Amino acid sequence: MYIQKRLKQSIIQKRLEMIQLAFDKGFTSTETVKSSQELDYLLNLYREISLKSVA
Repeated sequence: MYIQKRLKQSIIQKRLEMIQLAFDKGFTSTETVKSSQELDYLLNLYREISLKSVA
């Protein structure tokens, strides 16, 4: 449960970072895309952990 809570916090922080990068550097900038990929990774990890905790 603790890991899920920490992941949620990381997801929120990464999402805010990505949005700020998109506005500052553009939606297709290298930094924005990298941040988006990192967010995808965190979301996939959260989903995987959530599914394992239900099973």
